[in-house]
Amino acid sequence: MIAAGTIPADIVHSDAQVVAFRDLNPQAPVHVLVIPREHHRDAADVAASDPALLGTLLAAATQVAADENLDAGYRLVVNTGADGGQTVDHVHVHVLGGRHLTWPPG
Repeated sequence: MIAAGTIPADIVHSDAQVVAFRDLNPQAPVHVLVIPREHHRDAADVAASDPALLGTLLAAATQVAADENLDAGYRLVVNTGADGGQTVDHVHVHVLGGRHLTWPPG
């Protein structure tokens, strides 16, 4: 597990509650994933069991964006469920930036 340090990753932020690392398949010049150290399946699971952790994840994602100099803007994405595009069974926030991001996302 990346959060436990047993799987190597390019870590850009780490504290007692979250770890942030560069995505292996980046969709933008900056693509960082922010995950809680504690396992939660998805955003709905976090909201039900530890809603304050959602705020912690968003605060960490915002800090990552600042550290990555995304002053012109960035996007935060949380995919939930198969139809929402979630492919990993651990909640994570995508921090995307470094280029103009179009809407709708896809």
